[in-house]
Amino acid sequence: MTDDFDVVSRRRWLDRRQFMGSMGSGLGSIALACLLNEEAMAYAPPASPLSPKLPMFPAKAKRIIQIFCPGAVSQLDTFDYKPELIKMHDQPMPGAPPTTFQGTNGNLMKSPYNWVQKGKSGKWVTDMLPLIGDCVDDIAFIHSMTARSNTHGPGLLQMNTGYVFDGFPSVGAWVTYALGTASQDLPAFVVIPDMRGMPPNGPSNWMSGFLPAAYQGTSFNTDQPIADLKSPSGSSNSSEKRVRGFLQHMNSEYDNQNPGYSELAARVSAYELAARMQLSAPEVTDISKESPETLRMYGADSPNPLKAGYARNSILARRLIERGVRFVELYCGSRASGVDGLLNWDAHRTLKADYDRHGPILDQPTAALLKDLKQRGLLEDTLVLWTTEFGRMPMHQTGTAGRDHNPAGFTVWMAGAGVKGGVSHGATDDFGYRATQDVTTVYDFHATVLHLLGLDHKKLTYYHDGLKRRLTDVYGEVIKPVLA
Repeated sequence: MTDDFDVVSRRRWLDRRQFMGSMGSGLGSIALACLLNEEAMAYAPPASPLSPKLPMFPAKAKRIIQIFCPGAVSQLDTFDYKPELIKMHDQPMPGAPPTTFQGTNGNLMKSPYNWVQKGKSGKWVTDMLPLIGDCVDDIAFIHSMTARSNTHGPGLLQMNTGYVFDGFPSVGAWVTYALGTASQDLPAFVVIPDMRGMPPNGPSNWMSGFLPAAYQGTSFNTDQPIADLKSPSGSSNSSEKRVRGFLQHMNSEYDNQNPGYSELAARVSAYELAARMQLSAPEVTDISKESPETLRMYGADSPNPLKAGYARNSILARRLIERGVRFVELYCGSRASGVDGLLNWDAHRTLKADYDRHGPILDQPTAALLKDLKQRGLLEDTLVLWTTEFGRMPMHQTGTAGRDHNPAGFTVWMAGAGVKGGVSHGATDDFGYRATQDVTTVYDFHATVLHLLGLDHKKLTYYHDGLKRRLTDVYGEVIKPVLA
């Protein structure tokens, strides 16, 4: 009995001694792991806010090119065919007169252009845009788009940011915040303004708003690339490398002394990108190495300097996405400057004369961009958007041959990754004034764009000012009929 008790007691004493010893060594291991982790963090380079991130679910699109035509392109003179409008030309519009933006409206006015059926889908397009018409089987047209404002500035802001007020992140900023970029030597989000100048609101159309500044768009084009990218005279690659190495060491030391200071990492990442762009940006904006056939296809050899400029910018858009840029916003048209309709699509008085200028500038380069992306295999995972802030009225303005603003029903389109080509979604009434069938909003459009990128617009949020903010605010549904 005693012997049995002594054996049990010794076993318990040994078990307690082994347990305490194991616990001591375990705590030491935990402490060592924490120290090693802190040391690893101290010597690790700052994480870039633009590092590639996985989508929420499998994506159809990897990148986006958004073509924006400011000035409110008339749906009734481009893509929205209305036989009844042609039939009732120069007659009063039935019913109560619509709300006007600038003066009073006269009688109904048919398009001064002819309508032609294009592609296997038989899509009606005016002969103002014959080459884009050749691409209709790759395009999904949304004819029932509506906007919240009939004023250019707020209209552009809503199409670009989801809100009619300034200060909110642009679509490109949200996309790069969610997905980062595959390019280490170029910005994640590039904006290519029209060579004629900035659109209404200027950089507010591509700002990051309350998102970190790393996600805002960087503006440049083939004619005005980013300034001050050349190395100082007298410097060499080896000397610059030594200087950058020293700066990287100092930044690492500071990061070690101030753990968790994410603003430093973002700023360091931006400066390092600027340094790398000294080599990458001049190369990507130099289209002289493109083949003569490519330059001719886009119209870069056009004697019209405005068309040649937009053609070069369209080539640049393709070159940027080839090099990993996530989001490119390409403008065709800019702010009007005292001459109605001269610089953008805001055709209040002389629609035919204005669109005779703008149509050829848009048509050939845009069609070439779609065809070029397709033949290179890039259209399979690149989403191309064509947008404008709102549409135009079916009547002419009193005393003019132009059309007033109309946010009640207009056309936008998308092509490429995950999009069902050769379809038309939604419809306006018989005269093209108001969306009446499958009415869509800018929120729906943005929700669909994010969906094609593998992002749920309801879950893509950023906490700001006490709220979880979204690109789509509290609205938006994916436009499923345009999805392949």
